[in-house]
Amino acid sequence: MADGAEAMKYTVVLTAAYPPVAREILAGEFDVIEHPTEPQRTEDELITILSEADAAITLLSDPLTRRVLESNPNVRIIANHAVGYNNIDLDAARELGITITNTPGVLTEATADFTMALILALTRRLVEGDREVRESGRCIWEPLHMLGTSIQGKRLGIIGIGRIGTAVAARAKAFGMEVVGVRRGNSMDALLATSDIVSIHTPLTPETHHMIDASALAKMKRGVFVINTARGPIIDENALCDALESGHLGGAALDVYEFEPAVNRRLLSMKNVVLAPHIGSATLETRSAMARIAATDVHRFLKGQKPLHAVT
Repeated sequence: MADGAEAMKYTVVLTAAYPPVAREILAGEFDVIEHPTEPQRTEDELITILSEADAAITLLSDPLTRRVLESNPNVRIIANHAVGYNNIDLDAARELGITITNTPGVLTEATADFTMALILALTRRLVEGDREVRESGRCIWEPLHMLGTSIQGKRLGIIGIGRIGTAVAARAKAFGMEVVGVRRGNSMDALLATSDIVSIHTPLTPETHHMIDASALAKMKRGVFVINTARGPIIDENALCDALESGHLGGAALDVYEFEPAVNRRLLSMKNVVLAPHIGSATLETRSAMARIAATDVHRFLKGQKPLHAVT
């Protein structure tokens, strides 16, 4: 910040109700304006919210386009409460001199745990079983009833061997699975053709948009299970639904969706699909750690120090 940063009372806008630690870090020295959480905002709504800001903590769903970033020249730092930042026009931020930060590292374990939870829920038909008991009021035991698939000895193909993908691999091996993985941009053909379960852990970029399309799905083994805890648009959901309806896929478990917050209605009626509301990092510990990182970087910047997790 410019000279005299110590003497100025900056305003930090929180675009959602974040864990209390964010306000605790900021409220003592800065004016904090907190807005209620909204699953989806327009550019105009975000422009209005940011109109008083010198700094902001934002959601992955907040559309930080060039138009939004240009709307208030006083905004100098935006801390995205997420590891990803595909909601932000980074080129515009660089041109405008706006520092962008994210919250890497802290959600690795929670998301890896949740990935394994989805794999087990899908292969052991947990959601179907829960629904049956609730609707019937009975617990039926029969030798051939509600048979699932064991994961021991099965091959897990991981697309994106970064922090989360590596953590998933370690857990899968503990369950007795064989693990193969590819990094973003590498050929996936062998992985798709041989994996019993495919789990996606790559960032959303122009190159990974619809990476899993009809062609990729056709290369997968018949009966394969697909897991996505990364970003929804990596999968072409209509192609996914086609593959599920045809029986080519054994099932899918999704925590993210192509057009969030909307969910493809074709998915809603499928019994072999587990649908979660983007809660891969939703533990008290993880979300609080994310808020702490975002707020600390804003605090450091406004006090004239270098943020610790700058993207730009």
